[in-house]
Amino acid sequence: MTVPARAEVVVVGAGLAGLAAATRLAAAGCDVHVVEAAEHAGGRLTTERIDGFVVDRGFQVLNTGYPRVADLDLPSLDLGWFLTGARVWVDGRAHAVVDPRSRPAALPATATAPIGSLREKAALAAFSLRAGYLPVPRLLAAPERTAAEALQRAGLGCAVLERFLRPFLAGVLLEDRLDTSSRYLDLLWRSFVRGRIGLPARGMQSVGEQLAGRLPAGALHLGCPVTAVRSGAVDTAAGPIAAVRRRRRHRPDGGRGPAAGRDRLGSTPGHHAPARAARLAVGRAAAGPRPARRAAGEQRRPHRRPAAVRPGRPRPGGQLHARPHPGGRRPRGGRAGARGRRRRPGPPDQRDRAARAAGRRAAAGPAARGRPGRRRVRLR
Repeated sequence: MTVPARAEVVVVGAGLAGLAAATRLAAAGCDVHVVEAAEHAGGRLTTERIDGFVVDRGFQVLNTGYPRVADLDLPSLDLGWFLTGARVWVDGRAHAVVDPRSRPAALPATATAPIGSLREKAALAAFSLRAGYLPVPRLLAAPERTAAEALQRAGLGCAVLERFLRPFLAGVLLEDRLDTSSRYLDLLWRSFVRGRIGLPARGMQSVGEQLAGRLPAGALHLGCPVTAVRSGAVDTAAGPIAAVRRRRRHRPDGGRGPAAGRDRLGSTPGHHAPARAARLAVGRAAAGPRPARRAAGEQRRPHRRPAAVRPGRPRPGGQLHARPHPGGRRPRGGRAGARGRRRRPGPPDQRDRAARAAGRRAAAGPAARGRPGRRRVRLR
């Protein structure tokens, strides 16, 4: 497998984390290459076919409640679903603990399962509702404790903790003391409450293969172990890959970057991509927001200031006073005014004052009436 001599971003490892970062960097316009020592993409997600059976290495399931699962095309994975719940082995017998939302008929068996008292089961339901439906900022703002302390403060006693929660969480967190942060426990339990558990028909390896299929052609290098990572280069078994910084191309009009696909405001559909790429690639500086530019040859349109309606008391005859456009001209598009309900004429004293004011303006002559000033407009 040959590798490029230079690359803008090199991702070491084609596991789920590396593939997710690489696909997002590629979508942001980066020249990204992924190097993987194994002969398949997906990392620990490995699937073999033995005697016609699809066999996954290790205990791997797909939880649709994980945030990054939203990036996957779930229908194409052809998922088979597990029943939401668990089987608890107590006193030589298996007891089903099933989420009643998925199977309401199993509620009596779950309520009588020997995992604790009814009070502890109600506390477990309350803990699940809090973690599943409380906003994430409120979950993260809670005081941080160990997972064991958080479960005890939630009213989950020794029976439900030792018979159900500790064995289950030990397989997920890979530690049985429950010293994990309570905030991580809230987010993890939230994914189980809001998501479903399933397996792809072609095995868990198909998840990594789907992400790898979104990379540009030639960006994934399998069977290429990395021997060293040093400043400015990544050494692989196929040769070193030197870091290169992409230079912006200068346009004939003096600007930088491609002009195609830019709208009048100078923004493109991925104009926030540099900041996202900088968060994903450590040490990469993100370019600031591009200033707004007009397309080449576009003329600036004259700015027309609309007439401003003067707020205040209603004038006689349902009229409002409006400041005229500079120069005494009316803006194009019809009469200036305000749409609304017609007002009834004012009381007689207001009508008399209006009549006297109209008489004074008539006596002043047309020259005075033509001076710029306030203009009376009638409501439409």
